[in-house]
Amino acid sequence: MSDTTTVLDAEAQRVSDAVDRLLADHDPTTMSQEEFRGHQYDYGVGWVHFPEGHGGLGARPNLQREVDRRLREAGAQPQDPTTFFIALAGPTIVTHGNEEQKQRFLRPMFTGEQRWCQLFSEPGAGSDFAGLGTKAERDGDEWIVNGQKVWNTLAHIADWGMLVTRSNPELPKHKGMTYFAVDMRSPGVDVQPLRQITGEAEFNEVFLTDVRIPDTDRIGDVGEGWRASLTTLMNERTAIGGGGGGTPKAGSGPIAGALYLFGQMDPARRTAAVRDELMVLYCQSETLRLTNMRASLGRKVGNPGPEGSVVKLAYAELNQRITDLCIDLLGMEGQIGFDYTFRQPDELSVDGSEGGPRHGFLRTRANSIEGGTSEIMRNILGEQVLGLPGEPRVDKEIAWSDVPRS
Repeated sequence: MSDTTTVLDAEAQRVSDAVDRLLADHDPTTMSQEEFRGHQYDYGVGWVHFPEGHGGLGARPNLQREVDRRLREAGAQPQDPTTFFIALAGPTIVTHGNEEQKQRFLRPMFTGEQRWCQLFSEPGAGSDFAGLGTKAERDGDEWIVNGQKVWNTLAHIADWGMLVTRSNPELPKHKGMTYFAVDMRSPGVDVQPLRQITGEAEFNEVFLTDVRIPDTDRIGDVGEGWRASLTTLMNERTAIGGGGGGTPKAGSGPIAGALYLFGQMDPARRTAAVRDELMVLYCQSETLRLTNMRASLGRKVGNPGPEGSVVKLAYAELNQRITDLCIDLLGMEGQIGFDYTFRQPDELSVDGSEGGPRHGFLRTRANSIEGGTSEIMRNILGEQVLGLPGEPRVDKEIAWSDVPRS
């Protein structure tokens, strides 16, 4: 046995031993999800690849899959969908935050005591994220922030937001940005719903008017907001694409809905063409699931790279094709029976499958926009993975304040 294999086996054993101790001391079926997740964090198996004392054991990330499997089998509840953003905020804070911020934010974030949202996109800076204009001005030990953010998922129930601002407009756009954790209950933070084609207002727009943020809530150095943002964005793309390992078994996820509808169809409508289309999508779903598993098993400690964009791009477009097929399988019935009543949901549904095929068809239209448009994903893959020449960027080296705007 090689030295590398010995080290890996020892690491896996250490994680397994931590799970053994956790389950021996705390039965997940006798306590709330919040309480058990607190114990999970304290035993170092919340984020196994995080440092010890911050919910992890400094182990390789792929061991988290086995931890989660064992906890599910022991009766632990699945992660609350409203805590989706811990997959973004947690890695950002552990990478760029100081020790006090890690101690203050990570545990209540993991348990679900504090919910987070993302305040990145702006009406005039969506795909060109580095062109954002929300202003942050230093005032002693505080920053005064003014601006508008948009497409902020679940901001209406969030306690904290990941906020990126323009702190120095005289620098090039990638260099004058600063990242903050903002208390969403602060005076001057106004969250307004954005109604979607599903009738829901899962997204919001957030207006910030003279919001005072303590400098102690700044994540990373002044002017280093772009670096911190990339950590958030890379983890977002991996999370949306299922890069944490994908669905647990073949035939699960969105394709399961299509398989069910095909089984309910009148046999006369199950033509060879329909069957072929279903099998193509099934094979593509399985390919994506196995790709996710392979990426998870091969991932090293640290933040994901641009390969997360591969998964995110494939996931978004596959989801849309599957839900298109579901509506086709329903026939004329697919055109009726959907409730468009305005509502603000209290949980996240990325693929829309929880609401049935009609809801899924509408909700997945957002998949190719949220977390970076499919066009931006192709640019990232071309430039950072394939090494192709980048698109001309005439505003890259000039001050943000000098960039022409429409």
